[in-house]
This record gives sequence, C-alpha cells and structure tokens, in this order.
Amino acid sequence: MTTAMDQARAVADAILYEGYLLYPYRASAAKNKIRWQWGVLMPPAFAAGGTGERSKSRCELLAEPADDATLHVRLRFLQLQARVVELASPIGYEPVASVTIGGTEYTTFEEAVEREIDAVVPFADLVPETRAIPFTVDGGEDLKPLARARLARRRDPLRGEILLSAAPLVGPFGGYRISVEVVNKSTTRGTTREAALNRALISAHTLLSLSGGTFLSQTDPPEWASVATKQCRNDGTWPILVGDRGTVLCSPIILADFPTIAPESAGNLYDGTEIDEILTLRTMTLTDAEKREARATDARAAEIIDRVDHLPPELIERLHGTIRYLRDVSEPAKPWWDPGADSSVSPETDSVTVDGVPVAKGSRVRLKPGKRADAHDMFLAGRVAVVQAVFLDVDDGRHLAVTLEDDLGAELYAAHGRYRYFAPEEVEPL
Repeated sequence: MTTAMDQARAVADAILYEGYLLYPYRASAAKNKIRWQWGVLMPPAFAAGGTGERSKSRCELLAEPADDATLHVRLRFLQLQARVVELASPIGYEPVASVTIGGTEYTTFEEAVEREIDAVVPFADLVPETRAIPFTVDGGEDLKPLARARLARRRDPLRGEILLSAAPLVGPFGGYRISVEVVNKSTTRGTTREAALNRALISAHTLLSLSGGTFLSQTDPPEWASVATKQCRNDGTWPILVGDRGTVLCSPIILADFPTIAPESAGNLYDGTEIDEILTLRTMTLTDAEKREARATDARAAEIIDRVDHLPPELIERLHGTIRYLRDVSEPAKPWWDPGADSSVSPETDSVTVDGVPVAKGSRVRLKPGKRADAHDMFLAGRVAVVQAVFLDVDDGRHLAVTLEDDLGAELYAAHGRYRYFAPEEVEPL
C-alpha cells in the first residue's frame, strides 16, 4: 500500500468509529443505547423486509489509469461482538448486567472488532467483466475467567463479497468509470435490528489506490468529465480524494476532498462531529463514579478517560485553536465600495440636479418622502433639511444624506456620520 493509502487510513479510522461510543462514554447513557448507525450493511433478508436498511453499498467514480495500472482495494468494517458478564451458579453461568470483582467493575455491553479485506487487481482485468472478491469472517467465542465469574465475548460469522468493474467512457478524452460494490451475503439471525446487527458489516467503507494514474474528483471534475461524473451512481458511500489523486476513500459519510485529521487532536473521541476541546473539557468534569462506569463500559472508553486525565496543560491549550496559515497583512488596496477607491466619486463635492437646480453639500431642501418611505420618513414631510453629502450606489443611483435644519443635534449627527437618506425626487430645492 502507498503512503497516501496510509494517510487515507487515518481519516478512515475516524469514520470507522464514528458514533462507536458517545460522550459521556457510559453504557447507561441514553445516547449509547442506540449505536451502529453509519455505513451499516445488513443481511439481505433483513434489509428486504421493509426496514429501510441496505445490504449493499455502491461507489462509482472516474479514473485515468496507466496502461499497466493495478487497483488496490481495502474493505474495512466492524464486526459486532457481544461482551457478556456471566456469574457462576450451581447450574453453570448466568448473564448479569455488571459485577465488581477485586475493585474492578465489569459491564455487559457490545464491542466491535475491526476487520480488513485486501485485494490487488490488475486494472485491465476489470474492463471485460465484473470481478468478484468473496470473503468470510469467522465467528467465535473467547472466555476470560474471573473470580466467581467470567467474561464471554461472542461473534457471529459474516460472509460477503466485493464487486469491481470498470467501463471506458464514450468520447475522445478517454478515462474509465470504476464501480465498487460491497455486498453483505450473511444469513439473518432473528427479526429485530439488534439481532440482525450481529451479522452486519458496520461502518463499511473502502480505500482505493491506483499504482499508476489518477482518480477524478466527484465534486470538482475537469470540464471534459463533468457530464460523465454526474452519471455516476453512489449509494451508501461517497468517493473522496485523500492524500493525492491516486487514492480514494469511499466513505459512508459525505466529506469534501482531501480531508485531514487536525494535528492538535490527541486521539479519537468517537463522538459525531466531535470538537476535541469541548469533549475533552466535558470529560474532565465527569465524577469519579462516572469515570469508573465509563472504564467498565468499554476498553476504548477507558483509554479516553485515562488520556484526558493525564493530558498535559500545553496539549489542552493546543486544542483551543490554531492559525493554519498567515495571510498577507500588508496594506490592502481600497475595496470597490470605499468612497476613496474611485477618485471620480466625491460625496463632499458631487451634486445632482433636481428640478433644474444643482443640489450639493450645503443645499437647503424641503422633504417630500415618496410612497416607498417608511413611517419615520413620512413624519418628516414638509420639514426643511440641509444636504451633507451626495452618494452614488453600485447601481448608479444617487442618494442625498441630510440633517434637519431645526434639529438641535444636527451638528453632532453630522460629526458622527448619522444622516437621513432621501432620493433626489423626494426633495424640493429651496
């Protein structure tokens, strides 16, 4: 795998565990009662039962491969693992919600095991026909003895396949449309979502890498490929350029091209759209009892609690914000809307002709607000005002800035640029 593929993996890890465990990281928290929402591919029999779930995902994108290019494909997903605390009894072992042994608490909860399926295929083999890559993941049971109890971890077997194909684009510019389809072919166990998840591919996504050639952006393709890009069909995953144009992450979450992990992040916090500083500070506020429960909930939760508890002050400060680049701080050119940007425009000296009379700064006018005036301006009808400036807007419209002649605060308003504005047709020269 290329270095770019390793960079893509860092981003993919954040997606793989998106929502795996949500703050406050305790099994008793309401938000952790319903998990496994992203990129879930259910067994086909369950998905076909009107549940709204899918059993397969499809990603299509364009590429310009070299003649001898090979396509590296890495499917990644989580396999659900039930972790059950079982107490010894005269008739064997019986499951319980939790137990404390030797000062350590053990809690019944669901975990996940990370799985990867790798394949390397010559690109030329994908053009004539679809290439199927079947895979299986074994189930199993692991038992950890405890005093008067045991910790049982159980997994169901999984079965699926990756379907790869490529078709040349019609036209003089070349290029291919690549299709990557991931299918869960496991049998269903039970009729509820909780039961079906035991044989689901959770947070399923693929990494693609060309040994020669480049992929095209799905959101910003070159002009010649824009029509073909719009014809790509993506269902359940979205192609993102990562690292370089020879690597793509087919993600269950839509992201922009070239995403990166902020270097200030000390580790994964698993919470959706996580903000490291907020979650870190909130985790610090957990009580000792809450932290103890979080540690008993999941090994990854325990790692978060331990990391936050020992995070040095300088690393906490880094989470507060950073400057990604330094922009040019030299004196900028005056913007188009600045009165000084165009020497031909001068509100202090410009004039406008009203009823054959030039009106400029210092002119006395009688106000006669039009139909579009607001209530405040309507109350000023018939009042005498003094023009303080003549402004020109972006549509070449003229506006008179005035102060009321009998207003005792007129000089103060003028000093601060606080004017009333009327169109030339809304005044009568005096």
